[in-house]
Amino acid sequence: MEEKPPPAISEENPLDAGGCDAAFAGRAGLAAAAMLWPSPRHIVPGDPGDANARNMIAIVLGGVGLLVWLYLLLGNGGFWRLTEHDRRFVPKGAQVPMGVRVVAVIPARDEADVVAIGLRSLFRQEFSGRLEIVLVDDESSDGTAEVARACAREEGAEERLTVLQGRPEQGWTGKLAAMDRGVAHVLSSGVSPDFILFCDADIAFAPGLVERLVAGAAARGTVLSSLMVKLRCESLAERWFVPAFVFFFQMLYPFPRVNDPKSPVAGAAGGVMLVRPAALEEAGGLQQIRGALIDDCALGKLMKKQGPIWLGLTDDAWSLRPYPHLRDIEQMVTRSAYAQLGYSPWRLAGAVLGMGLVYLAPPILAFAAPEPAAYIALVAYLLMAQSYMPSLRFYGRNRLGAFALPAVAACYTWFTLLSAWRHTRGRGGAWKGRYQAP
Repeated sequence: MEEKPPPAISEENPLDAGGCDAAFAGRAGLAAAAMLWPSPRHIVPGDPGDANARNMIAIVLGGVGLLVWLYLLLGNGGFWRLTEHDRRFVPKGAQVPMGVRVVAVIPARDEADVVAIGLRSLFRQEFSGRLEIVLVDDESSDGTAEVARACAREEGAEERLTVLQGRPEQGWTGKLAAMDRGVAHVLSSGVSPDFILFCDADIAFAPGLVERLVAGAAARGTVLSSLMVKLRCESLAERWFVPAFVFFFQMLYPFPRVNDPKSPVAGAAGGVMLVRPAALEEAGGLQQIRGALIDDCALGKLMKKQGPIWLGLTDDAWSLRPYPHLRDIEQMVTRSAYAQLGYSPWRLAGAVLGMGLVYLAPPILAFAAPEPAAYIALVAYLLMAQSYMPSLRFYGRNRLGAFALPAVAACYTWFTLLSAWRHTRGRGGAWKGRYQAP
């Protein structure tokens, strides 16, 4: 019988041509754990020192995981409880000030398939102030600008829409250059609006969301108010990976700490960001973060120096962008994962080690290590699952899926490694034909 050659390893994915096989990874992990921490019947008589050393290693690893999960549940701003929501953002009785003017600035690159839906949702806002829209077409090749103009005509809102042509700028990421082009146009009239609403072209809004967001920002005096929109969670890949994406984001940027003026933690979610133009100008404008790949969190950090900011979840703004396959999730994550680590190999190594200790070690030790390490690891595993359940519930998923978080985390770790690999190949920050990482 002719021997089949091994599968080719692609340049895009050098370590694994077949994706992330969580089941295989789990079996391999259990096998490795069994080698390190054999059951008592496999220990050679007369060699208790070696077994004790392995048991102690297991106890230490399990203990580290337990301590981390105790901190994440009892500290870290209680991020996992999902307490920060836009319906709690508006103080009782708060209203939109009379005569308030908001200009939405929307950077758009090849968004012809979704831009009309997002624009229509803005044109139809039940807003007591004035809402205008500036769309910056970032060298689209699919007729995005024409679709936007046609939508405005259909809605009878041509006077409310301005379409500008964006262009790449040296030292700027494409999205930030488009946003800055929109801001410059808005401020060029000499009459600054009360708020600028940065939003993505693939976001749709419930009718009263802008009213609620502006009322909350006016009452709280925030210089930046941001919403993490509801991502699509329909395909198999989305159901497994989207809730975890939101969970990990909140773990890195705990919303309660972002919203605490005394905390140095700052962040934002780029889909919906309501900014006070005067505060943005005082901060030096978008030029201060022109090269940031993770532009929303960079803007959050910049604006928190000017005053209070707020970040929360919402059910009333949602992403229109689908992620039908695992490959689509991978591309979303790899675009900026290595940038999150500051393009540092040392931070990358620390992140991989940390993910292994915090997410993979607890379930492996719980089922393969001897007592008492197994019990310690089991408690850590249960705490991990408990912390993830609110995110699953928010996305309408079965809470039992929380016990699969280690496998999902393993895939995200792989995505992070892949992000670093692509950066070394000059393909970092890939977005619609552009490679934007430094």
